[in-house]
Amino acid sequence: MSARGAGAGGGCAGLLLAAGEGSRLGVPKALLEFGGERLVDRGVRALHGGGCHPVVVVLGAAAAQVRGAVAVHHPGWRRGLGSSLRAGLDVLPPEAGHVVVALVDQPFVGAEVVGRLVRAARDGARVAVATYGGARRNPVLIAREHFAEVARLAVGDAGARPFLRAHPELVVEVPCDGLGDPADIDTPADLAKLSALAREGWKGREGWNG
Repeated sequence: MSARGAGAGGGCAGLLLAAGEGSRLGVPKALLEFGGERLVDRGVRALHGGGCHPVVVVLGAAAAQVRGAVAVHHPGWRRGLGSSLRAGLDVLPPEAGHVVVALVDQPFVGAEVVGRLVRAARDGARVAVATYGGARRNPVLIAREHFAEVARLAVGDAGARPFLRAHPELVVEVPCDGLGDPADIDTPADLAKLSALAREGWKGREGWNG
């Protein structure tokens, strides 16, 4: 199914960037299993659960293996995260006034974090970013009027960060301490560490959707 053919999203769409091949992992990150669930499915579930509709997944290395998602196959995924972000923004339906952009390799960013950003949009935020311990991380919320500039500045492996730096006056920081954690999975060691933490009880904390 194409993203433009999806049902009306209204309000806030979700965009999951999941195109990478996971060269240091040996498997595309979208297909990596975490807690018995593929990261791509976990990310889609978090965005839906937080109030994002529709959810669009940008795929590259694993495009042939992912089914059941509103997805865009991005042939230029090797050009970096910025190109995936541009591809995703380009296919969001016109009904989406905002988008929450999330990364597939952060399994402890769950629905509660996404929902907090969606609520910030409802309260009037046009650009917002989740913070943990005062540090800006992911996900990021962007209003439609900023899509074009975000896309223009997203070059190489830079996503929305150049836009955020260029417009600090627009950014609403949304504290998400206690709701999740932005730790990502880049290597087998990262996977082992986060899997162990989940088994120790992290997945049972509110918002982490384990």
